[in-house]
Amino acid sequence: MDALAGLLEGPRARGAFMIRACFDPPWAVRVEDRAPLTVMLMVRGDGWITPDTGERIRLRAGDLAIARGPDPYTCGDAPGTTPQAVILPGGECHYPDGTPLKGSMDLGVRTWGDRLDGSTVMLIGTYLMRGEINGRLLDALPPLLSLPSEVWECPLTPLLMEEIVRDEPAQEVVLDRLLDLLVIAALRAWFSRPEADAPAWYRALADPVVGRVLRLLQDDPAHPWTVASLAAKAGVSRAALARRFTDLVGEPPMSYLTAWRLALTADRLRDTEDTIGAIARQVGYGSAFALSSAFKRVYGVSPQEHRTRAGQQRRWA
Repeated sequence: MDALAGLLEGPRARGAFMIRACFDPPWAVRVEDRAPLTVMLMVRGDGWITPDTGERIRLRAGDLAIARGPDPYTCGDAPGTTPQAVILPGGECHYPDGTPLKGSMDLGVRTWGDRLDGSTVMLIGTYLMRGEINGRLLDALPPLLSLPSEVWECPLTPLLMEEIVRDEPAQEVVLDRLLDLLVIAALRAWFSRPEADAPAWYRALADPVVGRVLRLLQDDPAHPWTVASLAAKAGVSRAALARRFTDLVGEPPMSYLTAWRLALTADRLRDTEDTIGAIARQVGYGSAFALSSAFKRVYGVSPQEHRTRAGQQRRWA
């Protein structure tokens, strides 16, 4: 698994909130949905994304922005334009005074705004639950990032424009997969840029010693790794590996392995019906009890409670 594949593995939208927004100036929408990740692709016209804190960014035709929740922000034709609508969790839309929109801005299948031929058209895709995005990926991203059209060209725009307004069987699944591809394509381009502030473990993958150890841990977490066995694979002493790994990654090898195993456990609890015992074997724990104890210590809930909550989130979304 290469470094970028390890980071991007995992975007898996499920019934994502996707919409085509069509507006004429002046327009503004306040976003308070607390979504873990939202992608905004400007197809026509331009606009601004203004977070409550941090730098605002301008989007022109062809530009893309990614907002990492849960902090709110405002999209509009210009900074300071008064919002005409507020988007709440689950894609629920209200007027600023709290009155539900009740479809007053609906323009057709997954289309919303002033009029179909508005001067501004933006495609928006929102992951509704944090578990749909690799937690390490979210931690690696700034609250708001953008990709100007001059540094990347989105090959998916024509297909997204065509598919987002279709109303056919399994269309949500098609759009979910297209959103995943869009995120991966955009972040692959963003991480290649010098201003991308990748996390320590991601940068450490380039190190000849620590990178090899990280790949061993990521690719085979169920193996009974020790610092000694990892050092032997890397061709260095245990002390040298422990020191170098901690310096570059920010935590010792075994601490990283524990966090990786538990992150995989959380994903499997959400995505599969495997028993706790089966998951324990898959991620390297000797028993369901050992895994449950470690999981509750880190996540604050038992594996079964985590699975139940994930199921409830899917039903509510």
